[in-house]
Order: sequence, then structure tokens, then C-alpha cells
Amino acid sequence: MAKQVVRRRAQRKIEDVSGSGRPADLDVLQSLVTEMLLALGEKPGRNGLVKTPERVAKALAFMTQGYQRNIDHLLNGALFPIEYDEMVIVKDIDFFSMCEHHLLPFFGKVHVGYLPNKKVVGLSKIPRIVDTFARRLQVQERLTVQIAETLKTKLNAHGVGVVVEARHLCMMMRGVEKQNTVAVSSSMLGAFRSQPQTRLEFLKLIRRGSVGDSD
Repeated sequence: MAKQVVRRRAQRKIEDVSGSGRPADLDVLQSLVTEMLLALGEKPGRNGLVKTPERVAKALAFMTQGYQRNIDHLLNGALFPIEYDEMVIVKDIDFFSMCEHHLLPFFGKVHVGYLPNKKVVGLSKIPRIVDTFARRLQVQERLTVQIAETLKTKLNAHGVGVVVEARHLCMMMRGVEKQNTVAVSSSMLGAFRSQPQTRLEFLKLIRRGSVGDSD
């Protein structure tokens, strides 16, 4: 069955959801999960659920740890001066995030490209930036813009392009219950927005087969 694709251009004005920076309060989370189980008509004391509040609390803390990450600390020592003015692309970056509307996961791949302005970032830092913003309560459009604007600002890049492709469990498990729908969002900044040829080059390159793919 052919997958359905929903394309969305991310808006530039996105609210700040940087969070408090404090670690999640596991005790409070456990208590709330216990109350939720009771509200669902379950018995939190039965064998299968005795440790569920603790497990769920730890899982939620892990899946939202991006609130505690600092981009400046992440990039410290990872920006390198270089005279290179061609496009740099890191594609097929796997990610998982949590829909802030239903607290259900959405997941997929992120493709990132930028035009350097006398400096580049260590390649491993781009997936780490993706994880920093993905491991929060999110919407796909905001995630897309946060990744793009962070790279544009921190690198002072001539341009940045970000494309996110994701499957949302809130569309697959409930609501419209469509199993093959993929949401695609993009954020194009600088030369990627103003120069169609640059944008087209980026979009073509991220569609090419990856290293190691079979013919």
C-alpha cells in the first residue's frame, strides 16, 4: 500500500519551549501515574502494575531529557574554522519525540544541510542537536524550526535547510487511524530560502541513496 504524505512548511515564529532546565521530579511523576491508573479503573497494586508508576516516570524523564541539555555546552569546542563554501549535509538522522497534544510518540528521520560561513560544526553534533529538541514535548513543525534556527544562529551559516519526515502514533493508534501516513515538514533559511537552485540541490541530495545502500 502506498504511503500517504502530508507536507507542511514550518512557520518561522515558534514559541519557546526551552523548559525550566530542572530534572524531572520522579516522585511526583510516580504519584501521578498511580492516580492515572486508578482513574482508568485499574488496580495499581496488582502484580503487573506494581512497578509501572516507577517505570513510566523513568521513561518520561528519559524521553524529555532535552529540556536539561544546553546547546552552547553541546557545541563547545566543536566549531572549526575552515575555508569551505560548499553544502554540508547530514541526512537520515533517526529520532523519536513525544507529541505534546496526546503524549504519544512520533518518530522518523531528519535531513539537515547548511552552507558554511568560514566554520563548520563537528558532524556528530548535528544528530545531538536533533536529539536535544526531539527529546521534549513537541510538535513536528516546531522541532523543524528549532533545529534550523539553532544551526543558522550558532554557525552564522549562509543558509540552512531542514526536512523532517515522521510517523505520528496519535494518527495511527487513534483519531483517523491511518497507518501509512507520513508528515513532512521543512524549514529553509538564508540561501536555502532565497535561492531556488540551492534549495533544489539540497532536496535532490537528500533523496539520493545513502552510503552502503544496495543498488
